[in-house]
Amino acid sequence: MEDESILSRPATPPDRELTYGPERENLAEIRDGGERGAHRPLVILLHGGFWRPAYDRIHTRPMAQALAAAGWTVATPEYRRIPGNPEATLQDVRLALETLPARVEHHNGEVLLVGHSAGGHLALWAAAAGLRCPIRGVLALAPVADLRLAHERRLGGGAVQAFLGVPPEGRPEVDPIRMPEPQARVTLLQGEGDEIVPPEVARSYAAAHPKARLVPLPGAAHFALIDPVSTAWPTVLEELELLAKP
Repeated sequence: MEDESILSRPATPPDRELTYGPERENLAEIRDGGERGAHRPLVILLHGGFWRPAYDRIHTRPMAQALAAAGWTVATPEYRRIPGNPEATLQDVRLALETLPARVEHHNGEVLLVGHSAGGHLALWAAAAGLRCPIRGVLALAPVADLRLAHERRLGGGAVQAFLGVPPEGRPEVDPIRMPEPQARVTLLQGEGDEIVPPEVARSYAAAHPKARLVPLPGAAHFALIDPVSTAWPTVLEELELLAKP
């Protein structure tokens, strides 16, 4: 049974907001990681929600707050979510990743890209798309990493085609499993009890990209990976630490 309480749990306001582009959605919430954060990569956190306009960055505030408390400076960008217009989403993610590292203080100049669910798809896409961003590593949490498989399984009630506007066979350059191996280190963290993005999706990506590290979490559900009070949370922090190491 999926616990969705994290989607409506309150959190403290961010330390500040930055505008990274001309669109109304081109905002990023910044949380300062303090002295520890100044010596670590910047965490750029991409929220999920099956690329739909109903789901925004607000539900990741408890996660971003917990990451900052653990000593990570965090930027959580919003991005456009327009059904049938994936270019708007991808343009915003590209612009955020290429702009924010130079505008956010208190990090070491590198980036750890963290994405959950559809945000995990965007993180894996970004890592393979040749962006001008110093990505040290990617932590993909229950990512929609294989768009064809997700489409076949009708995840999110047909969310993949709603996002793309066409079946995923026609957009291989947007599907992480069919893109080149990312240069950055990639870790996929996947709950074995996930009923929303089932484990077979992450396993499919890991099989196609053998350099990626797949970490299964027995019993963990989909939202446990972004919930700081879940039993999965210590593993999220451990995997971030591993990605940050030289």
